[in-house]
Amino acid sequence: MAYKLLFRASFRKDLKKISSDAVRRVVTRVDELAADPFPREAKKLRGHESLYRLRIGHYRVVYSVDAGVKVVALIYVRHRKDVYRGL
Repeated sequence: MAYKLLFRASFRKDLKKISSDAVRRVVTRVDELAADPFPREAKKLRGHESLYRLRIGHYRVVYSVDAGVKVVALIYVRHRKDVYRGL
């Protein structure tokens, strides 16, 4: 059974700030998270119980997974220099 993708307002706002080419790459990779929320290249963030990051070029997608209800909550997509500030 596939996971449901939940796009937070912060994720949608961040998508508006990046180039259209990068948005296409991000959306393609994010769609794959519905089938497999723990891909090989995803890393668990230290200090956070259920946060993961996915590297897509110069951008990082920060998301959380709730396996009990099968939901992947997409939190941020930001440039690698800015993504970890404020977590």
